[in-house]
Amino acid sequence: MSEYSSDNTIQLALDLISRDSVTPDDKGCQPLMSKRLEKLGFDIENLRFEEVDNFWARRNSAGPLLVFAGHTDVVPTGPVEKWDVHPFQPEIKDGILYGRGAADMKGSLAAMITACESFITQHPHHKGSIGFLITSDEEGPSINGTVKVVEHLEARNEKIDMCLVGEPSSTNKLGDVVKNGRRGSLSGNLTILGKQGHVAYPHLAENPIHTVTPALTELAAEVWDEGNEFFPPTSFQISNINSGTGANNVIPGECKLMFNLRFSTELTEEKIKQRVEAILNKHNLNYELEWVLSGYPFLTPEGELVEATCKAIKDICGYDTELSTAGGTSDGRFIAPTGAQVLELGPLNATIHQLNEHVKADDLITLSKIYHRMMEHLLL
Repeated sequence: MSEYSSDNTIQLALDLISRDSVTPDDKGCQPLMSKRLEKLGFDIENLRFEEVDNFWARRNSAGPLLVFAGHTDVVPTGPVEKWDVHPFQPEIKDGILYGRGAADMKGSLAAMITACESFITQHPHHKGSIGFLITSDEEGPSINGTVKVVEHLEARNEKIDMCLVGEPSSTNKLGDVVKNGRRGSLSGNLTILGKQGHVAYPHLAENPIHTVTPALTELAAEVWDEGNEFFPPTSFQISNINSGTGANNVIPGECKLMFNLRFSTELTEEKIKQRVEAILNKHNLNYELEWVLSGYPFLTPEGELVEATCKAIKDICGYDTELSTAGGTSDGRFIAPTGAQVLELGPLNATIHQLNEHVKADDLITLSKIYHRMMEHLLL
């Protein structure tokens, strides 16, 4: 670990990871970042909504505005005794940095800060503005975090032109994948109403499990779309089914289930709802359905941010990157609808949310260099 003792990115990552900021708690991560940004001439605006800490930082007022976005909150650790190191006492072993948040996404946050420190030191009179949009509500319900900060900015007509989200996008090696979009996410909480009764007298009851099964089979087999050049086909998945009293001689009175559709730009929220409900109605079900939209699909096509990021990876790493829209949702879904170009670039995602989450320490150092070079392409 001594070989990294003088590296600013690694030392900041260690400091951030050592804070047990399980969502929605920040545990001092944001003040630590803000203090370093203030020294670079950023104006800091702390924005707390309900129990969630956020901050908005901006250096300069001219356009274009390039924003680094990310989150200080992490998911719970799981059984601490099953980790090889304590999740909030990060260690570097054989060049690998272990700790909760190392990949998702405190390593990226450290790289963003140190990239700005080196870039601004070298180019104090760069064109445009640099911003930071940081929340502690990405791993939670995402109600009082980025979405609220974006609303705050929109209310005063402060527009983000380009946004780099530090989510762990890489697959096999750093920078091999950049996310230039994400699928939308629409969930349904479905209750099928039947009539409870004795299994020996089925004619006096109505089994909701039996009545809903043909509809679920049809929903699972439905071809929602074929996708397009940027997105895979829309996916329908049932995630939970609950029914019954626990007894083997009672027909249940209702069946509750949850499902989710990850959808492409080929579909809209309303079209999905219409098609799902048409199938349920076709089977004459007595049901109640609550819809929950987590985010719309978004796509950043070829443009200045894509070009600058791809060039930066080529410059620093020596290889080309792949643009992808695969994976789950991110806070980019709240920023893209404002008209901003949004990309996600961060370390390998192989161990996120797992025991012994880790990254290569050298990858974080390289990531800071990529962010630095990207700013040179965009702001000089």
